[in-house]
Amino acid sequence: MDLDRFIAGLPKAELHIHIEGSLEPEMMFAFARRNGVALPYADVEAVRRAYRFGNLQDFLDLYYQGADVLRTAEDFHDLALAYFRRAAGEGVAHAEIFFDPQAHTTRGLAFETVAEGLLAGMAQAERDLGVTSRLILCFLRHLSEEDAFKALRQAEPFLDRVAGVGLDSSEQGHPPAKFARVFAAAGERGLRRVAHAGEEGPPAYVAEALDLLHVDRIDHGNRALEDPALVERLAEEAIPLTVCPLSNLRLCVVSDLADHPIAQMLRLGLRATLNSDDPAYFGGYVNDNFRAVGAALSREDIVTLARNSFVASFLPPTQVAAHVARLDAYVAEAAAHG
Repeated sequence: MDLDRFIAGLPKAELHIHIEGSLEPEMMFAFARRNGVALPYADVEAVRRAYRFGNLQDFLDLYYQGADVLRTAEDFHDLALAYFRRAAGEGVAHAEIFFDPQAHTTRGLAFETVAEGLLAGMAQAERDLGVTSRLILCFLRHLSEEDAFKALRQAEPFLDRVAGVGLDSSEQGHPPAKFARVFAAAGERGLRRVAHAGEEGPPAYVAEALDLLHVDRIDHGNRALEDPALVERLAEEAIPLTVCPLSNLRLCVVSDLADHPIAQMLRLGLRATLNSDDPAYFGGYVNDNFRAVGAALSREDIVTLARNSFVASFLPPTQVAAHVARLDAYVAEAAAHG
């Protein structure tokens, strides 16, 4: 079996996907028409031409502009279901999706509109596609701690259906320490915790996320490799990293995918996973990310990344074991047929 086919059928989980970042240009225009929203682009190709970013902030400016077309629970349902249909076709059996409620409540939408729409889409995906999922509420780090606490309070009626909290948006100048108290409050409510760290920010942000936010996973984490002691700690504590190669390329975190550190992460014993981040904006879904770095990886490495994705998920151990068993069976079957 050639590598493309092997990756295509490989059972996997996706742990770093911003659902708003799966808003394809065609869907952006469809929602804009549905909701009477004027877009500053003539057509889909004009949107795609805008997807040239010099850094994270360039992307975020366009990302928040695109999110403005999302106005109703139906929009969020349709957005989620479109992602899950794509993911199911790529071997994704489980996804833990980020959403940014503050990006919507600050423009007048009710928290309930966002959450109910996404949860309905997730439920339909499990019924129709067999893809399970968890929802992770991300705080926007360029906003205040007070705003984050407000989002957590708004989420209270949904906390039985929210798996955890995360931290995203502009990293530079907004260290994890800024959100230590709201992450502690989330922990008291039984929520799991993750945070973007070490993408554009320094290795110290990764250490802060571990020490002050008490995260279960680090999202990105590339710059942790600059600190050998931190790398050793991440390996010893088996802290998962949710790595996104195409995102790293588009946001100039790496200049060339040939220089991407994913292979080095595995050699150092880090529990790395591969994910798509904001696939509509960065040119590829999860399998595209596997293929993008496939030349630097052995087939065993690729299987390790898939296994790590299940082990690092927030699924209960019995479900993790079932997914890993299915993965192992797939690998054995592929080996038996060359």
